[in-house]
Amino acid sequence: MTDQPELFAAVDSLLAAVDGGAVLPCPAERVRLREAAGLTQAAIAQALGARVPSVQAWEAGRAEPKGERLQAYRRLLEGLAARFPAPAPAPASDVPAGSSATQTQTQTQTLPPGAATGTAAETMNQHTPQRTPQRTTSRPGTTTGPSPALRPPAAKRTMPTPTAPGTDPRFANGPLAVVDVEDGQVSAYCVDGLVLDVPAKSIPALVDWTLTEAKLGQPKLSGPGKDADPLIVLTEAACERYGLPLHLGEEERLSGRLPEGHKVIKQLARADWQLTKRGFGPWARIYRPAQGSERNCVQLCIPSWDALDTRHWAEARQLPPAELARLLGTYAARVMTPRGSTAVTGLELMTALHPPTRAGAPDPDGKRHSEHNPGSLGKDPVDPAPCEAPDGHPLLAGLPRFHRRTPAEALVEEAYDWSRPLTDAECLQRHLVGIDVNMAFAAGANGTIVGLGAPTHLKSPAFDPKLPGSWLVDLSHVDLSRVKTGKEWQQLEAGMLPSPFTPKGTRPDGPAWYATPTVAYALELGYDVAPAEAYVRYDNGRYLDGWYNRLRDAYVETMADLGVPADLTPQDFLAAMDGYRQRDPQLAIVVSAIKATVKGGLGKLRERPRGEGWKPGRPWRALSRPTWRPDIRAAVISRTRINMHRKIVKHAAFTGQYPVAILSDCAVYAADGPSPLDFLPYRDGKPLPGGWRLGVSPGMVKHEGTQTTLWGEGVREQYGQELNLARYIKDGQVTSKDDGE
Repeated sequence: MTDQPELFAAVDSLLAAVDGGAVLPCPAERVRLREAAGLTQAAIAQALGARVPSVQAWEAGRAEPKGERLQAYRRLLEGLAARFPAPAPAPASDVPAGSSATQTQTQTQTLPPGAATGTAAETMNQHTPQRTPQRTTSRPGTTTGPSPALRPPAAKRTMPTPTAPGTDPRFANGPLAVVDVEDGQVSAYCVDGLVLDVPAKSIPALVDWTLTEAKLGQPKLSGPGKDADPLIVLTEAACERYGLPLHLGEEERLSGRLPEGHKVIKQLARADWQLTKRGFGPWARIYRPAQGSERNCVQLCIPSWDALDTRHWAEARQLPPAELARLLGTYAARVMTPRGSTAVTGLELMTALHPPTRAGAPDPDGKRHSEHNPGSLGKDPVDPAPCEAPDGHPLLAGLPRFHRRTPAEALVEEAYDWSRPLTDAECLQRHLVGIDVNMAFAAGANGTIVGLGAPTHLKSPAFDPKLPGSWLVDLSHVDLSRVKTGKEWQQLEAGMLPSPFTPKGTRPDGPAWYATPTVAYALELGYDVAPAEAYVRYDNGRYLDGWYNRLRDAYVETMADLGVPADLTPQDFLAAMDGYRQRDPQLAIVVSAIKATVKGGLGKLRERPRGEGWKPGRPWRALSRPTWRPDIRAAVISRTRINMHRKIVKHAAFTGQYPVAILSDCAVYAADGPSPLDFLPYRDGKPLPGGWRLGVSPGMVKHEGTQTTLWGEGVREQYGQELNLARYIKDGQVTSKDDGE
């Protein structure tokens, strides 16, 4: 039987509802009132002495304030309701087809908590009004209004979600969810503000729920590809709820996983779930063998285990669950659902766009078999050429232990790290101005022809600039004081330019191995080449074009959301870039993650052994991947460095100005003024053809930073004349001599 106090409490609740004592508007109306006043959840939380997640729970209808806080919240909402009355219900003639007047009125009516049940509750949830976006301050070159990618969360829904036109109904709730626990309730925050109840009481049950009920995932990016597995992000509260440590211990952190005997791993094994070779770490993949075309796999991300590297994701792990879901969801929509670190995701994106196999024609029995997908790297790894193999590779096992390979033995295609002393004339100029190439390595990947299969060894070959590979050739005869730009020869100052053939910018002194773009550039400068040897790849193609296009679009779209569109004048572009990260810090994190996806993905093409008990001469785990391709990485870096040198030469030939330092994608020039426009030769808003160009698109440049010429002379006196000023031009901070080495 029900106790008497419980009966009296129930009666008191009814009386309170009749009297209007502490009844609150429905959750949707709470949201409308707050946003109509332009208030944030954080502002309300601070005023009421509550936490932001609590305000989020009140607005989602998952919890109610208690005691004095309830009275204060009611007083606030009543005051807002007086200032911002609810809009009148639309006349019957204005109700959209397929709706009823009753449904339309439901959007604005206020009911006591718990009073909406059955059909009425379903109607309120299905017709929750859209939120009014917060306003942002307009600046030169910016747009007003919210960032479309990151909108405030909508009210909680606990029923089937209506699917927008064109949305795959299998993934109606988006690619991922952040699972959190508050007041004992487990909730999954999805990308569009949707909040789902999670009934699962264990990790195996959570995996089951994700695959059977959550409707999470992402459609494949290419025809022969596979749909992206759903991603579940676990907050610290969720880790505690499901029996996982909040942080990895020292031994676990070094191994990157939980020990095999952990209770959660045992739970998974008992439920017939398996883990990949990476084990249960910050990015754990839990699966059962695929049945036909259906995959049974869920990706877990645990931010408190350092899954989201702060170098690329900043403080994303500290965001409230709804905001973290929107941030990761924006990245997923524009790049792909994260599969691990940004580097891992960059590599996975290559494969997702060019899957190794496709469905073949049926055999006489009607059975279909997979076959090689043309244009892909295939499903089997290939060995590099010996010159392309990094030190310690099994192909080099026969070399003496301490042998140091020369340029004639090893391919070394790396980004620039070059600087020179300032001339007397440059010392008289007041500023050192740095410009940085946007998405330089992505731009270098665009249009680059790379090998798709194994190399073929040639002796004394004729050079073919369209044939990807590695070439042993002597380029020491190329004289940078006299080069061709187009069809004309240009006379340049000797010693003022880095060599395009070495990362340190020094002139080669004999034969060395180079990737195809480097050798082709020697021809472009007007000099003959005669390779002595080559490893070429006749099976080739523009494998990275789709990868570049997707990352370019992600970057440009996100920068436009931050108020930096692609159609600005140089002056407006510089103004728009000033402080763009502060306009929407979460979108700024997305930009950083996109850029890290480019560099990290290319770096993974030549991943070195990490731990694993590896010894030189023995294979390491990454070598078993078909995407372990140091030759592709070398070709992209070669082309990126050459692209930069080509612009330097164009600029020098036209203006007589030379860079004083280059680091990777940043070049520093001496100038009389602090702006890039003080040395870039714009005429009527148009840049020098083939030279530097200000803008947001990959390959264009932005302002990296400005320091005084006196600063440059001072830090070199303190740390040595070899200090690369491009490394510190952004903020001028040099912490130690080691920073410049």
